[in-house]
Amino acid sequence: MLLATATSVAEALAIARSGIDFIVAQGIEAGGHRGHFDPQAFDPQMSTFTLLQAIRQQTAHPVIAAGGIMDGAGIAAMLQLGATGVQLGTAFVLCPESAANSAYRTALKQAGESGTAITAAISGRQARCLRNDFCDFSRDFAAHTIPDYPLTYSLGKALAAAAAAKNQHGFGAQWAGQGAALAREMPAGELIKTFVTEWQAS
Repeated sequence: MLLATATSVAEALAIARSGIDFIVAQGIEAGGHRGHFDPQAFDPQMSTFTLLQAIRQQTAHPVIAAGGIMDGAGIAAMLQLGATGVQLGTAFVLCPESAANSAYRTALKQAGESGTAITAAISGRQARCLRNDFCDFSRDFAAHTIPDYPLTYSLGKALAAAAAAKNQHGFGAQWAGQGAALAREMPAGELIKTFVTEWQAS
């Protein structure tokens, strides 16, 4: 069973033609690195809501919605728009089963105050993360001065380690989607049951 992410209708149609089983419609709200085929190409930066509907207009291929979905109401909305399923990531970061470190968890709990940002400075490729010290530090970096992945990612990890050694924990790669402030801290199994209850209530 194969799945591939699409950030545009053109990418979705290429996935459908390739024989891959599912298209994952990954909206601009998604955390971390989106599956944009060509980092140098134009990115329409479509929301999950819009991208899902645009893809469904062009192909009958099954589509999984991803990006910014944090609760059962969001799941219900995407299914109502024709999604075959949904994919959630940031929603699970605060679960005890997650490998996120304590600094990452603390930052996520404070996401309502700081929000998220898209930056290439952490890894060399555009990705959405919690707005932290690294984002502030790199805000004025010109795009052409940032080395490509993976060199920038290696340098970023070294910077994060050096900062952590001095008890500064805002330089890590704290990936998170735009719905970060809605994350809940509970065991993963309990969270899934909560999603189902909320979805059924919607």
